Amino acid sequence: MRLFAVAAICLSLAFLASCSSVDVKTDYDPDVDFSAYKTYAWVGNGGVMEGTTLESYPLVAKRVKASTDRDLQERGLVLVDDPETADFAVVIHAGTEEKMQVTNYGGSYGYYSYDPWWGPYGGHTDVSYYTEGSLVIDFVDVKSRELAWRGIGTAVVKGYSDPEEAQKNIDKVVDRILAGFPPK
Repeated sequence: MRLFAVAAICLSLAFLASCSSVDVKTDYDPDVDFSAYKTYAWVGNGGVMEGTTLESYPLVAKRVKASTDRDLQERGLVLVDDPETADFAVVIHAGTEEKMQVTNYGGSYGYYSYDPWWGPYGGHTDVSYYTEGSLVIDFVDVKSRELAWRGIGTAVVKGYSDPEEAQKNIDKVVDRILAGFPPK
């Protein structure tokens, strides 16, 4: 059990790192005037939603926060300490899910064939398992206390032993997610 926990931690620490195939989705409240947003603050448990996978990995959360801060500040937004004085609050969370992929190779199509390498039906099936991770970045309007914008990046989990490489990849994932903010 301990080995499984360590393996899960290693996978979760790097789930953001597979940026080459990140599927990004964003959504927003069309009634929000995003041009009025000038300041933001992190809320909750240092900006991390309680009870999610990311809460268990403070180093990854710290990297995601650093990337998010950099992106938002490059857009001219200002980080403030007091969430009540901010225009919007930022909350991040993440999760992982085990997935299965089934791939069929070859095969006979409507007739019987035999190949000693492929078996009596001429093909074979590979089954592989992988972990898919999702990072969610939420912007909550402070005045209305409602979700204003959400970005989700989903990708296959990959492991990285070098923290600098992990940060670079997290930067790329956060950049891709925040590319949809503010909405046009």
